[in-house]
Amino acid sequence: MDLINVVGLLAGTCVTLSVIPQILKVWKTKKVKEISLLTFSALTFGIAAWIVYGFLKNDLPIIITNSVSLFLNLIMVYFILYYEKEK
Repeated sequence: MDLINVVGLLAGTCVTLSVIPQILKVWKTKKVKEISLLTFSALTFGIAAWIVYGFLKNDLPIIITNSVSLFLNLIMVYFILYYEKEK
């Protein structure tokens, strides 16, 4: 693996992991009042676009890290919709 792919994977991993503390907090507290559905929806759409871009460029680090990120952000969107509905 070349340096470019290592840097891409490292950067993508950092961005991908950044949402995990928020997911864990919502999961434990079941509170989403302060979290914007619009923001997470736009972010999720953007991540999906990055995956398409990664496929078009045949760029594995972009595809892998954004696929994981998409999954995590979809969990967050689900939590926002689910816990907001419970109120």
